[in-house]
Amino acid sequence: MGGVDISHHSLVIAAAQAAGPCPPGEEATWGRRVHGLTVDLYLIAQQAGQDIERLESARTFIAFLEKVEIEESSRRGLVTLRLPSGESEPIRTEHADTDRGRVLIERARSLEGRWVLVYRYNEQKTRQRNQSVRMLAHLMDLGVDAAVPNTTAKKMVLQEAGGDVVRAQEAWMAAGLPGTGPISADQLEQARAAVREAG
Repeated sequence: MGGVDISHHSLVIAAAQAAGPCPPGEEATWGRRVHGLTVDLYLIAQQAGQDIERLESARTFIAFLEKVEIEESSRRGLVTLRLPSGESEPIRTEHADTDRGRVLIERARSLEGRWVLVYRYNEQKTRQRNQSVRMLAHLMDLGVDAAVPNTTAKKMVLQEAGGDVVRAQEAWMAAGLPGTGPISADQLEQARAAVREAG
């Protein structure tokens, strides 16, 4: 293969499929199109990898999405969430003039008035090492009744328990939650509260 990385080879194949069949006599033009698409796919894969890493390390919680505004001072989306406890939780997106910021703001606006699973990370403030801003990484629609997938709910209870599996399992049992099937927001909050009481 002459040092060609298998993943790069796969990208070239995907780009060739996206470009479609090569018209007879246009091999050079078609080759340049495949090359450009391969580079684009590589950059997309890198960005997707970074986004997945951010999601894997993000904290998750359930909230009711009340409203979305653009913060004048920072040009970031400002999403107002209502937690099951009744508390309000503001969280920011990336800048509205970036692709990722604009897409997340549009997604948040489409989910106003619905229960969502929030993926949050902290970003350090510029020139202020000891302060951070709560940032929105992703939103997942839970519908009007806030049904959380069982595996997601278990992960959230485990996070609340600081990674202590036994404590998380005990809290799950204390809240009387089923081993399979979706969990309501209220049930999930009961399990998380049980973790806090046991801690």
